[in-house]
This record gives sequence, structure tokens and C-alpha cells, in this order.
Amino acid sequence: MLFDLSGRRALVTGAGQNVGAGIAMALAQQGAFVAVTDLHASRAEQVAAQIVASGGQAVGLPLDVTDLGSVTGALSQCDPVDILVNNAGIPEGAMTLTPFRAMEPPAWDAAIRVNLYGVLHCCHAVVNGMCERGWGRIITISSGAGTRGVDIGVSPYSAGKGGGIAFTRTLALEVARSGVTANTLALGVIGTLATEVNQHLSRSIPVGRTGTPADVAAACVWLASDEASWVTGQTIEINGGALTT
Repeated sequence: MLFDLSGRRALVTGAGQNVGAGIAMALAQQGAFVAVTDLHASRAEQVAAQIVASGGQAVGLPLDVTDLGSVTGALSQCDPVDILVNNAGIPEGAMTLTPFRAMEPPAWDAAIRVNLYGVLHCCHAVVNGMCERGWGRIITISSGAGTRGVDIGVSPYSAGKGGGIAFTRTLALEVARSGVTANTLALGVIGTLATEVNQHLSRSIPVGRTGTPADVAAACVWLASDEASWVTGQTIEINGGALTT
């Protein structure tokens, strides 16, 4: 089986729905045991149950990536982790469209805590073990908003996502000789919105459609595999050919 992940143990954050759920299911289909984690335990457990019903191996766990204690607590139930997918994040659409000059610190705190500190917490919890075992994969799900300017009012979101990209690149250099890779996927528009909105957005995307969780999951499976062992420190844009500058 190409990209065989049998015997590997994966932890996916924010995996109770949408892109995270798709990633968790795809990793399980390739043979990995998957810790499906989410801020809402019921969502994580539901996705894990779907994986098990399909013949895979999974457990659903509550996890708040902004709380280092929550991260280490979840890790204690699924250690060791060979594959970490940092998917949890505040979506761009959840940000209030307020120019930065009109914001106060509480307006940007959540975006930084989830999109940047969440990545730091999870990586810190697993990277030493990966290095000691001589094998590991860290995949951070980011956004095109972290690589370029986007709409007015989402500057804290862009800062968090951009910080995650810069951190992952540097971490990749630190652990490169320990058999551990660290890469980022910068996503374009993923079609989890209403149909009419997706149709409108599709007209601006060269391939003519919005992305799907399966598009992202396929890239994750590859980066998690032995076949991608020479790929590290990279930010791969998954956006249907949309402009990246």
C-alpha cells in the first residue's frame, strides 16, 4: 500500500468536523491509529466511532490546544505520537471584520492563542519523543492568510497563521537530523460554506471549485509517510491555483 502508515500513531487536533475529520479518517484508512481530538469531546468521539465502524483504529479525546495541561493530558492517553497534525484553529470567518487600528487586545487574543500558541503547545508535547525514537511527522494546517495580506479585519488571524508557518519552518531545521520532518499546508477556500457561497467563490479559483477536506487529507497522508522523508520546512499551498501573492 502506497503511503502505508500501519503501526504509526497520529494525533489530529480540531478533528471533530470538516477538514480535521477528513484528515483523521484518511490517516486511519492508511493504517494509522488516530487520536481524534477536539475542544468538544462529543464531536471527537463521533468521528472516532465512524473510523472504528469502518475498520480503523481510533479514540476520541477532548483537547483544548490553548491549555498546555489539556494537551499533555490528552497525550498521556495516546502516547507515543508519531504523527502530529495541528489542525485546530479559529477560522477566518469567525473574526470580526474590524480594522486593526480600531481593535483592542481582547479582540486578537483568541486568534493568537489558538492559531499560534496551540501549535507551540502541541509540538512541545510531542517533539522530544519523536526525536528520541528517530522518526516523526509534524504537519501544521495554516492558511493563505498567513503567507500574504488578506481582507481588512483579519490581521490577528493572519498573524497567528503566519507565526505558525515561521515556527514550523524553524522547528524543521532543529529536528532535521533526528528523523523528524515539519511542514505546513496553507489552505485556500475549503467548501464547507453554503452552496451559493461556494459557487460564488469558485468563479475566482482557477480550477473552478473550492477545496474539500479530502484535498487536504491527501496531502497530509503523503507528508506523514516514509515517502515524504526528504520534505521538511516547506509551506505547501493548497488553493486550486489561486494567487499566492
